[in-house]
Amino acid sequence: MTEPIDIVRRCYQAYTDHDRAAIEALLTADFTFTSPLDNCIDRATYFERCWPNHERITGFDFARLINQAENVVVTYEGHGEGGRGFRNTEIFTLRDEKIIAVEVYFGWPLPHKAEPGGFVEV
Repeated sequence: MTEPIDIVRRCYQAYTDHDRAAIEALLTADFTFTSPLDNCIDRATYFERCWPNHERITGFDFARLINQAENVVVTYEGHGEGGRGFRNTEIFTLRDEKIIAVEVYFGWPLPHKAEPGGFVEV
């Protein structure tokens, strides 16, 4: 049996490796994806809208990986082309060693726009 955290790590590795076949093998047929921009989109729409981002991603550093029952909570710092970075938290739901759903909560760009102890005016 594969550990849920290992399955989730393989999902991120597929982005870094630009390996669509690897991520397709990890997602259920009824997979859904939700973010501030996407409301429970299906697998086909996910591959249309989200998968192309793999072209700009160069790696991930994990701040936390927490497995709780069928969920894995991940906070990471993503690295992109030209030194662009971002920090997000995602919740993965797994069933039968596959990813059935992902919820994304956007964080902030890296480096942070505010100085330590400061804030950004909106």
